Amino acid sequence: MKPNTTKAMHRLIVQIKDALPFNEIDSNFCSDVCTGCSVKLISFIEIEIDNWEYKLNKGKVPNFKDINKLANTAKKIRAVLLKNKLI
Repeated sequence: MKPNTTKAMHRLIVQIKDALPFNEIDSNFCSDVCTGCSVKLISFIEIEIDNWEYKLNKGKVPNFKDINKLANTAKKIRAVLLKNKLI
């Protein structure tokens, strides 16, 4: 049976939204420790997610490379946010 990558991408998007603080972005979001611009990183991953949600709604079927790329990007952004003590 062929894996359903569309469902996998939907699940990944939900996991990313649960793991990252999208709703906490404001002027006080930055911390004293800064190893990367947290606001820009959150904005970037939010755009990537919005882009994939749009593509999925239009019927695009992601491949494993697409899923892996989004997952790795989210992991790296989460690591920076942890280093910056924001999550």
